[in-house]
Amino acid sequence: MRVAIYGAGSLGTILGAFISKAGVEIELINRNKAHVEALKADGAKIVGTMNFTQPVVAYTPDEMSGKYDVVFLMTKQQHNAEVVDMLNGYLAQDGVLVTFQNGLPEMQIAEILGEERVLGCTVAWGATLQSPGVCELTSQPDALSFSLGAISANRSRHFEQVKQLLEMMGTVDVEENFIGTRWSKLLINAAFSGMSAVLGCTFGEAAAPRKSRRIVQALIKECIDVCQAGGIRIEPVQGKDIVKLLNYTNALKRAFSFMIIPIAIRKHARLKASMLQDLEKGKLTEVDAINGVVSAYGRKVGCPTPMNDRVVEIIHNIEQGKLQPSFENLKYFA
Repeated sequence: MRVAIYGAGSLGTILGAFISKAGVEIELINRNKAHVEALKADGAKIVGTMNFTQPVVAYTPDEMSGKYDVVFLMTKQQHNAEVVDMLNGYLAQDGVLVTFQNGLPEMQIAEILGEERVLGCTVAWGATLQSPGVCELTSQPDALSFSLGAISANRSRHFEQVKQLLEMMGTVDVEENFIGTRWSKLLINAAFSGMSAVLGCTFGEAAAPRKSRRIVQALIKECIDVCQAGGIRIEPVQGKDIVKLLNYTNALKRAFSFMIIPIAIRKHARLKASMLQDLEKGKLTEVDAINGVVSAYGRKVGCPTPMNDRVVEIIHNIEQGKLQPSFENLKYFA
């Protein structure tokens, strides 16, 4: 079986290092030539909550050839249509693409490849690209987990092989209600990644002060309300029922939700949102595929999402150079 990670940045490099360490050859593909050259020369250097260096196979896209049985897709969503169309030419006839992207990308990808050739995966850990070839794992080792699912009732014959590959790094939950799993990850991203990008801080720093935590709490509540209005059942995360823990209908439950937010995110407190990393590099973010998806679905089901709307607005203003990531941006939340 031939396997590749396309868009092997921080998350993909770390996953590729774990799979390579287990003795399985996997190709790490990235447009960042400096990163690829460093991986070729010195291997993948993993720092942070774990420290090791692992030789890996790395290429730039122009060096790709032949057919792949499995491709893990870890690029941003802005150019999904053209990227997936290109990768279709490199997939074997029964090959499968596994998207690790944020939001709800599976439907668009399935329009190109067909439902049976698409799997979706969410990760419950984070990472940062420190320098070419060097990636920081920012989540604790006991928080390395994946949720894997299919949108087709007929799973790809490669499903179990994909599961085994992911288990070389962490635990894998097979999700029957994969849309509910997508929303559980989207909830976390909308609240913590959104505020990490707005404020220019880590997840833990966004959750600590009372004023910013109130906004994180409101973002979570909007995601839960939107799903309930749309009949979507949000799945647990790492065995924790986040709706039961964080939803509230009275003052007592609201106070409990507020109190446990820093506790709920403690294993990922050091994580800095990929959206913030993009802003720091002067790149456009995926905010429309994260907070923007919550807002769009809220409009569809008639559920207001003022906090998610405001996060989208602020991040677009940062992209345009009108604002900077800063705690000063708290003043824009009513």
